[in-house]
Amino acid sequence: MIILKSKAELEVMREAGRIVALTHQELAKAIKPGVTTKQLDEIAETFIRSMGAVPSFKGYGGFPGSICASVNEELVHGIPGKRTLQEGDIISIDIGAQFQGYHGDSAWTYPVGKISAENEKLLRVTEEALFKGLEKAVPGGRLSDISHAIQVHAEAAGFTLVREYVGHGIGQNLHEDPQVPNYGPPDRGPRLKPGMVLAIEPMVNAGERYVRTLEDNWTVVTLDRKTCAHFEHTIAITEDGYEILTRT
Repeated sequence: MIILKSKAELEVMREAGRIVALTHQELAKAIKPGVTTKQLDEIAETFIRSMGAVPSFKGYGGFPGSICASVNEELVHGIPGKRTLQEGDIISIDIGAQFQGYHGDSAWTYPVGKISAENEKLLRVTEEALFKGLEKAVPGGRLSDISHAIQVHAEAAGFTLVREYVGHGIGQNLHEDPQVPNYGPPDRGPRLKPGMVLAIEPMVNAGERYVRTLEDNWTVVTLDRKTCAHFEHTIAITEDGYEILTRT
């Protein structure tokens, strides 16, 4: 069941999203060679709580961190720990914050120092794919129009789309209906309506699309161990388009 959000609910979700965006800004300043993913997690948790919110991910399904910190071949759900960032790494940071009962959710992939030209292209194309999908987030359109636009853009650049993990609705629950795949034909699925709130999140691999979960039962890596990127915004469908909630 897709839950449409009221104007009052959207106001709260704007603040949840703003807190997520501000947390990203704090972490972006801290990402550099020599920093551990655990240090980034501590910065994020302290900041989120200082804003009157709580980390959405901490304890979610037993997840131990406040953020997901996924490096290089790690796609999503990386557990913050002792891993130290190295020059040339890329790191995907997924942040959720719950404010007054509602969640915001956004992921971004960051360079650590100077990165390779291939990884620069991977990050650029994945971010572009996110916004290509958002261009289709208009009332009256269909959900899969977003999915198709993401797939076309990423594959045209020579990359592949992960199919096991998808975007989602979001509100009082971190994951709500509908699921939003990052691939598929256009003109399928439910019509987009004002009040829908969706987390759109392309997950793009430099190599083959296949992934697996490590023995920690959380960290998802590419099967060929090539790099991958993850970009995500929480958006609301409006009367005339969409509004990004996870920005300042």
